[in-house]
Amino acid sequence: MMTHTAWRFLDTGMGKATWNMAVDQTLLDEFKDGDMPIIRLYGWEKSLSLGRFSTFIENLHPENIRAKNISCVRRMSGGGILIHGGDLSYTLILPRSWMRGTAVKENYRYVCEFLIALYQKLGFEARFACDLQLNEQRSNLCLSGIEPYDIVIEGKKMGGNAQRYTRDAVFQHGSIPMRIDEPFFKPLFLEESGLDKAATLEKLGTLISYEELSTLVRKSFCETFAVELVTDSLTVLQMQRATQLNADKYTQESWNVHGKSTQL
Repeated sequence: MMTHTAWRFLDTGMGKATWNMAVDQTLLDEFKDGDMPIIRLYGWEKSLSLGRFSTFIENLHPENIRAKNISCVRRMSGGGILIHGGDLSYTLILPRSWMRGTAVKENYRYVCEFLIALYQKLGFEARFACDLQLNEQRSNLCLSGIEPYDIVIEGKKMGGNAQRYTRDAVFQHGSIPMRIDEPFFKPLFLEESGLDKAATLEKLGTLISYEELSTLVRKSFCETFAVELVTDSLTVLQMQRATQLNADKYTQESWNVHGKSTQL
């Protein structure tokens, strides 16, 4: 499916949750079908991200969230509530024309192959849930649910991935968990957080830095898809647009709690 051998590569480093999602939307909004595809890597401060249709009040403890002064941001993509702060995330934006004629689930399998390769480089036997014949489990909490193309290592789910489609683009972002501060995050949920069911690299016995993992992600991506990365940074206009979205949408309770915004 990959018809470009060169991808625009951005590593925007550690960022606030609201800024990370504002950058994702900026890159997606301006992407056109003939543009060079994009891979972006980034990290998070301790935070939670909600799927586009997640319900805040039914799943999260607002008083505990306020007490810990933790940021909660709503993503553009679907899926459940996800924990951040010890993970490396990626964003991919590619022309929709590459995926025409294939089903969404097939696209997930194809795109996530580089993650399988990454975990293999780290010495793990990573497989898709459907290949292990695991039953699908729906949940409002990302780490408690199982979708067919979730990645499973030693019987536990590894991170999460979500997609969004526009007229011109296929957008996918996901989280690669290095570690999770479970005592910090568990009180933020009204029900079982799912953390006991989740894998992290630390739980699997691998201690790795953001920089080391970023290097391995790039290597796995290039080898899997036979592409080269062209290092770049956000343009001045992209920085301005992301700043506007951060202020007008991603820091607003109307969007993050209620899923309503005039800045769509």
